Amino acid sequence: MIYLDYQATTPLAPEAREAMLRWLGDEGDTFANPSSTHKAGRAAAAAVEVARDQVAALLPRGGRVFFTSGATEALNWALFRGAEAKPGGVAGLSIEHAASLQCLERLNANILPVDGAGLALPPDDALIPENGLVAAMLVNNEVGTIQPVADFAAAAHAKNSLLLCDAVQGYGRVAIPDGADLIALSAHKIHGPKGIGALWVRDGVDLEPLMLGGAQEQGMRSGTVSPALCAGFGAAAALAAERFDADAAHVERLWSLAMDMLPEWTLGGAAAPRYHGNLNVRRDGVNGLRLMSDARNVAFSLGSACGSGSGKVSHVLRAMGVSEADARASIRLGWGRYTSEAELRAGLTAIKDAARLQGVN
Repeated sequence: MIYLDYQATTPLAPEAREAMLRWLGDEGDTFANPSSTHKAGRAAAAAVEVARDQVAALLPRGGRVFFTSGATEALNWALFRGAEAKPGGVAGLSIEHAASLQCLERLNANILPVDGAGLALPPDDALIPENGLVAAMLVNNEVGTIQPVADFAAAAHAKNSLLLCDAVQGYGRVAIPDGADLIALSAHKIHGPKGIGALWVRDGVDLEPLMLGGAQEQGMRSGTVSPALCAGFGAAAALAAERFDADAAHVERLWSLAMDMLPEWTLGGAAAPRYHGNLNVRRDGVNGLRLMSDARNVAFSLGSACGSGSGKVSHVLRAMGVSEADARASIRLGWGRYTSEAELRAGLTAIKDAARLQGVN
């Protein structure tokens, strides 16, 4: 199997796996609850704090990292409790991930438009709430476009509102801009384990907990913390920081290769500003679902993995003004650190061969 679905999840880094194994042992000092006050518990708690610092190193200064079960929980926490803390209203981009978009709909938010290239239009003061909350993702998960988060942060702050940034697809891949008040993260998008994410909260922002019980995570998120998951997340973050430039250069090489191999395909979303590990393309006459079936040895998607089984057309592409027919002809390819040029070349060749089966040369 050639894996080209890095936006859905990334392969677990060997370094992250090794970091986790230390806390999955059967010795008393390797499975203890980090909330326990005995020696083993304190050792587990120390491992969690090391991981917290590693995750925070890729984020702006002046804030706190709280571990969660994933980015979905982090986004729900930020949006629902943020809307309570700032009751003046909510706004968010039309291309937000479903984990944000469904919350925005529940909150009757103003939905902010994007252009045909998948880039947010300049902030409209009439749509930015006063003393409220604005959600603007960093890198779109379906077309890879990089959004002007700093512009929306400035517009929000001018009206005494908070800015929430879904940085899931950008964290460890592109620089996180200053200005956000809340930042949601996910470990498994940066070669860490599934089942853990984080919410970064800027100092001075008061947010009530979403989950109550044992007052773990500095009293902000109840539930027993997993040292193993935290250690894996931390190791993945540290590796992303160490390899930031090398990973970026590798992704650019793969992007250039793909552009050379797919000249007849239409690019979905702007070529820049964009994270070049995300390629959304389409061809007239191609059925994306059939393409996946015919190129079954290549792992890629039709859009967000969270909505791929629904049969619905991508809300991101529709927000960009893409027709339903073109949306159904679109596929998303993703690559990164562990993708070789040979793998990408073979995967793209298989996809082009599958397109020919549909009569598209």
